[in-house]
Amino acid sequence: MTQLSKQDFKKLSDFRYRLRAFQRSSEEICKSHGLTSLQYLLLLHLKGFESREWATISELAEKLQSKHHATVMLIDRSSELGLVERRVSATDKRCMEIHLLPKGEKLVEAIAWQHRPELNYLQQEFPLTK
Repeated sequence: MTQLSKQDFKKLSDFRYRLRAFQRSSEEICKSHGLTSLQYLLLLHLKGFESREWATISELAEKLQSKHHATVMLIDRSSELGLVERRVSATDKRCMEIHLLPKGEKLVEAIAWQHRPELNYLQQEFPLTK
């Protein structure tokens, strides 16, 4: 195993600091809209899900890096707030689709917009390449 240099530790420290600053800022933004950051992430993952306007509980659990039962509880709470709803799949009756409702759509767009300045800063400092 190769040892890490002082510069490696500095880069890792800087990255973790900026990541935590972003998370803290995000938590405050979410709170100002009456949501938890996990509720916002649920809405964000639904809005940003590739090629569909919905996702399954398993897909959301993966995106959230959460246990299935914890994701179900988060969906339950979000459903009670009128942010999302469950729908039985038209193609597979065993599958449950989670959809954004208009209230959830409005909130995710407003909150995401408030993240733009910090996101722009992070992209400059830590460019993502594919």
